[in-house]
Formats: sequence, C-alpha cells, structure tokens
Amino acid sequence: MIAPTPDDEAAIDATKAPLLDHLVELRKRLVISLLAFVVCFIVSFVFAKPIYAFLKAPLDHALAGLPAHHLIYTQLYETFFTYVKVGMFAGICLAFPIIAAQLWMFIAPGLYKHERNAFLPFLAATPVLFLAGAAFVYYLLLPNAIRFFESYEVAGTRGTLGIELQPKVSEYLDFVTTLIFAFGLCFQMPVLLTLLGRVGIVSSAQLRSMRRYAILGIVALAAVMTPPDALSMLSLVFPLVFLYEVSIVLVWFFERKRARDDAARGAGAAA
Repeated sequence: MIAPTPDDEAAIDATKAPLLDHLVELRKRLVISLLAFVVCFIVSFVFAKPIYAFLKAPLDHALAGLPAHHLIYTQLYETFFTYVKVGMFAGICLAFPIIAAQLWMFIAPGLYKHERNAFLPFLAATPVLFLAGAAFVYYLLLPNAIRFFESYEVAGTRGTLGIELQPKVSEYLDFVTTLIFAFGLCFQMPVLLTLLGRVGIVSSAQLRSMRRYAILGIVALAAVMTPPDALSMLSLVFPLVFLYEVSIVLVWFFERKRARDDAARGAGAAA
C-alpha cells in the first residue's frame, strides 16, 4: 500500500463535510442516474422492435431454412411487456456510463490521488470486459446453444405426435439477457482479482497456488450457468481460465511496480 503524502491528506481534509451534505450529494447523484436511466429507457423502448430483432438474429440464423419455425406468445400482453423489458435492458446498458460517472464523482473526493489513479483504469475496463462477455455470448455461445436445443426436435409420423421447437417471445428474451448478464459479470474476473491484488488482499503467488481450485470452481460455475452441453460449458471454461491467468500476470505486474516504488522511496529517504 502506498502511504498518503501530506498533500494527499490536505486534499482529503478539504473534501470533509457534514453527513447531511454527503446525503444531499448522494441524492443528487441518484436523481441524475435515475433520470439518465428513464431517458435511455424511453429511447430504447421506442426502438424496442429492432433491438429485439437484433437479439433474435442468432435464433433466425440457427433455424434458417427449417419450416414452420416462429416465435409465439400465449398472453395478450406478453409481447408488449417483452418490449418493455427490452427497453429496460437496453436502457441500463446505455445509461451505465452516466451511472458509473455519477458513482465515481461521489466516491472520488474521498480517495487519495494515488487511489483515484489506481481505481480509474479498472472502472474504465469494466464496461469493456462486460461487452466482451456479451459479444462472446451473442456470436459464439448462443448459436451453438440454439442448435443444440433444436436438435431435440422429433418429426411427427402417422399415429405419433412430433416435438417441435416454438420459443415464446418473453422466454427467449429472458434466456438471452440472463446469459449476457451472467457472462458479462464473469468476464469481470481480472478487474476483481487485480483490485484485490492492488490492495494487498491476494498476491500472485496465492493465485498461482490456488490455480487448480480456481479451475475446478470455474468448471462448476460453467456447468451451472451454461446450457447442458459440453461445447457450451467448455466455451465458458476456456475464456475464464485464460482471464484467471491474465489476472495472475496483472497482479504480479503491480507487485513489481509497488516493490520498485517502495525501493525508490527508501533510496530517497536514505539520501
């Protein structure tokens, strides 16, 4: 941990305020975040149909050329509320930069300068890694999962009923958004582990020694979160194992940087 300088202490002292002032500031940030979400939700709801069509494209491609396949809804209001959920999902995604900025403006004055410099890159990396997880689901996992589930169709014959895939509008959206959020959160592993490494809670040596247990946990997580086929499970296992190894390298890098900084400060103090 880097010790704060007198200038850092003075900057923190300058931001001290009564509890009521902090509550007023928190309310302001929450109101701005809520307004941002409402505006983004309205815009997203207006474009809910093309957004849903974009989310449905992997299903269209996987079932292209197969007869009698279409989405269904079994309640009068189901499609409408599905578009509402599309608007909320897209609204959260669009409003996230504003919400994250408001969160940062609330907590940044209480951090030392070196803490702000350390934390800000990770805040910027969070949406990038979330988008990487979402893209992984959309372009790789989802098409394979749809083909896997579609393979369980059974053609009808004389005297027997067939089994045909007829996805519901709302259930398909729930399936896609759940996978996107789950993989987006899983792809935050380097951010979480590197932050823990920077504050000294974990070290690169500990992460290396726990590698086999981490891989076992990743396999168990993938078995729970992915569709029940080996290809989907392995498609999550390999990226997460890779991100775990990246996390070890990042923690090691910051450990070396901290050691060099400590050595430089020790040499300066001795001089």
